[in-house]
This record gives sequence, structure tokens and C-alpha cells, in this order.
Amino acid sequence: MIRLWRNSLGFLGVLGLLASLGATAVLAQDQDQNVIRSSVSLVMMDATIKTKAGQILGDLKKENFELREDGVAQDLRIFSRDELPLNVALVLDLSDSIEPFLGPLREAANTALASLKPEDEVALFTFSTEAELRVPFTSDKAKVAESINTFKVGGATNINDAIFVAAKYLLTAPPHGRRVIVLISDDVATYSGGEGTHDIITELVASDAVLYNLKIPGYNPPGTMLAASFEKGLVNIRKVMDSTGGEVFDVQNVANLDSTFRALIQRIKTRYTIGYYTKATAAEGKQHKLDLRLAPSFGKKGREYVVLTKTAFYVH
Repeated sequence: MIRLWRNSLGFLGVLGLLASLGATAVLAQDQDQNVIRSSVSLVMMDATIKTKAGQILGDLKKENFELREDGVAQDLRIFSRDELPLNVALVLDLSDSIEPFLGPLREAANTALASLKPEDEVALFTFSTEAELRVPFTSDKAKVAESINTFKVGGATNINDAIFVAAKYLLTAPPHGRRVIVLISDDVATYSGGEGTHDIITELVASDAVLYNLKIPGYNPPGTMLAASFEKGLVNIRKVMDSTGGEVFDVQNVANLDSTFRALIQRIKTRYTIGYYTKATAAEGKQHKLDLRLAPSFGKKGREYVVLTKTAFYVH
């Protein structure tokens, strides 16, 4: 995940690192949103590194990483593997196909939410034919869990608008931590809504959010699958995840739903945090490409290891 801290720095720990680096910045406290403003153009990235076999590489050091912005090598100035606060947008599928699995999902969501830290915040969205914000960001996880327990299913599966609406909300919400969208669905979309894959990726990059997917079983008779195959413009979930640095956690057996959901939460809680100063400006009005990889001694990216992180950012 990439964070451009030109206008706002959400973590006091980052400020301490800036001070230790001798950075020159003009800071002021925003009393309303508790946001610290800064003139420093600092890009922050969160990343997970895995072997091709899926093993997490958790003991890497700063010198093990290389980063390029638009093809130009960058000097890494911040590096850590701390557990940063989370802003998690749960996006829950309530279409007809989810009904047989809603009970176990409720129990798993309660367990997963309980594993979050007190300072982590959660927002809840639901979708079927339309997407809707049910609970704005709150640190009261019990409130979110109670809301999930009241839902009933019904309607088509509009994943396009579900992701887009959550990303748009994150774009306008004050930044307090690492922004993550967790799509909980059987991933069988039956309605394309109003937003396509390109626009969804653009909104996610602008909102600085990573898409994770908890893929759960669904009841989809042949007629549903046939109808879905004729629907044009359905979102490419895999492409969106690859663009934002997210992952899919596939629950093939409902008995594993609880442990898989908790594993997903644990994965997003701890990632490498990398920062550097950019010369990019908002006046350029373009997206900037990022390429994060390990030093050559680790082998070839995509062959010996996989880097899960965003691949671009905008200057706002």
C-alpha cells in the first residue's frame, strides 16, 4: 500500500522518523480531524513479500529492498515492520447466493473483528443489487458485529459498485491508518452496476487502499452462472487486487471460514512499511509508477518471490 504524505501524516511514529532524518517540514495540528499537515513529499508503501510457494518472508532488512519510481531508483528513508493502525472497510455480499452461508459468516466476522487492536477502525458496507454504507468508521467493533447479525439477503450481486463505493468513502475519510477493503463474497457477480474495472482501480489508487478478498462458498445454480456469463463489464477482481497489492483468501470449506478470516486479518495487520521522498508534484497531473523488488541476490521478482504492494500513486 502506498501513502503520499504531502498533505497529511497520520502516524506520530513517522514524524519521529522524519525528525531523525533531519527533514524540513512545516507542521500544524488540525483540531477538527486530528490530522498533522506537512509540506514534505513523502511516499509511504506497505508491502508483503512471499516465496512462490506462498511462504511469507518476514525477516528482511532495508538493504534487501530496491525501489524505482517511473524507472528511477529511489533512496529508501523509512523502513519498519511495525503493526500500524488499520482502517478496514468490510464489504459484505448480501445477494441471494450467500443465504446458506450467512450464519457461519456472522460468527467468523465476530471472531475476526475481536482480533483487531483497540485503535483499529472498521466501516461496514453491504451490497446486493446496490451498495450501501451501513456503519461509518468506528473503533467500536461490537457495533459492527451487531449490525452484521441483523442482515437478510436478497438481490443481484453488484461487486463493481460495492468496491467503488467503499473506495470513494475511503478517499474522503480522514486518514488514521493503513486503508484496507475486505470484499466478502462468493465472487460470482451478476450485475455490473455503473463502474468498470479501470475506474475502480483508479479510485482505489487515489484513496490509497488495498483490496483483499475473502472468497466464501455461495449457492449458484447453473441458471445463475449462465446469466452471469452474459453480463458485460463485470469487475476483474484479480486485476484490482494485483494493482493494489492485495490477496485472495479462498474459503473452500465453511468449516475453515473462521480460521481463514482471522488469517486474513493477521496478514493485513503486519506488513513492511517503506518510505521515500518524491520529486513528483500535483501540477504534473499524472499517475506515477512504482516498482518494489528485492536485491538481485534473492533471485528474479515473479519467479523466486512475489511482491504484494501498490504499483502506482497520485500526488494530491
